[in-house]
Amino acid sequence: MGDPRKSRKKWETPGHPWIKDRLRREEELIGKYGLRNKREIWIAQTIIRKFRHQARSLLALPPAERAVRERQLVLKLSKIGLLKSQNATIDDILSLTEEDLLERRLQTVVYKKGLAATIHQARQLIVHGHIAIGGRRVTSPGYIVSVDEENLIDYYVTSPFKSRPPVTQQQGGGISVEQA
Repeated sequence: MGDPRKSRKKWETPGHPWIKDRLRREEELIGKYGLRNKREIWIAQTIIRKFRHQARSLLALPPAERAVRERQLVLKLSKIGLLKSQNATIDDILSLTEEDLLERRLQTVVYKKGLAATIHQARQLIVHGHIAIGGRRVTSPGYIVSVDEENLIDYYVTSPFKSRPPVTQQQGGGISVEQA
């Protein structure tokens, strides 16, 4: 069977811990995307940094090999929804931000799809096993949803929310049940 892989960090921390603008920006992202901690932002930044590094390294390749590899990278990024078009260029890859990746997290997609009333409720529904992708339960709010899987997101078969939507707050402060 072999030994398990060595677990490694999937993020890089900021070089300087107390830059006011970065701290303010991170707090805004935590609130907007319902993140649990700054590590989730750092993971997104690291993933985007790696994609941008791949794009920059393509510029040094010979034109024939560069075209093939550029096409592969663009297809990969458009498949996970980071690029809107399959005709994107290296400049489009270099202009990606961590917000582009945070928009593709399962937690954000569940909220935008209307399966949860708030971004925080979306996280709770996912962690508690009420959300499925193609009938398969997914309990990780940080799961990156591909374009193909986006239409397959729904409540899990045994979830009580499958037949009865979750309770939400009305504008006047009262509680109501959403009509589906």
